[in-house]
Amino acid sequence: MKGRLEITFDGLRKRRQKALIAYLMAGDPGLPETEQLVLALEQAGADVIELGVPFSDPIADGPVIQQAAERALRNGTSLRKILASVTSLRQRTNIPIILMLYYNSIHAMGCEEFCRAAKAAGVDGLIVPDMPPDEAGPLKIPADAAGLSLIFLLAPTSTADRRKLVAKESHGFVYYVSLTGITGAKLSNVEDIQHNVGKLKKVSAAPVAVGFGVSTPEDAAQVSKVADGVIVGSAIVKRIASHQQDPAMIGHVAEFVRSLKAAMAVV
Repeated sequence: MKGRLEITFDGLRKRRQKALIAYLMAGDPGLPETEQLVLALEQAGADVIELGVPFSDPIADGPVIQQAAERALRNGTSLRKILASVTSLRQRTNIPIILMLYYNSIHAMGCEEFCRAAKAAGVDGLIVPDMPPDEAGPLKIPADAAGLSLIFLLAPTSTADRRKLVAKESHGFVYYVSLTGITGAKLSNVEDIQHNVGKLKKVSAAPVAVGFGVSTPEDAAQVSKVADGVIVGSAIVKRIASHQQDPAMIGHVAEFVRSLKAAMAVV
């Protein structure tokens, strides 16, 4: 039986469209606002939601997302509270929801308990930046048993053997990191992205989505021409931060996401 991620990518492919994967830091500015944002971004055209779980020592995150994590932690956001929010959201939306979190958060709960709880809440997949596929054994078995898609990251510097391993172990989609650096950096050469995504698609049965550096509708349009999905994180989180005190914050963020999806339609 196909899950929400597979159904979404299959439907987009049939319509000759690409997936817009929108990242939110859960709990920034608060979990009630996160739930409202998920629903608003779905209406604005997001196809998949990636929820960041705040962590005190994020290795892959740039300053924008680090600051969002700090705000969320100050608000008392926890992994269990995020799962409760996903449970609440599942009463109102069927959009695929992925958690992006560091292994320490999973380990603290216990892999088996976490995977069961995440699936029961309605989570569809997991991105764990500090757990490469060749070290994912402790998580892979309970994730597979629960029916959670493990999505692994692939860097531009990855070898051919590494591409094959990540393609083999990733489910839902493969997360291609467009640059060697942290989130929030400027988009690298699109020709290089096209070249590397092309090599990856030769060995991957799963769709390939590109993240890191996509910050404008123009970036999203360029990347959507060469990949199956476009992941936008820091640019969304930055707008949430700049409109924190604005009652119309959710509308501002939704309008930005709408502009991204509109740009991706021109492929």
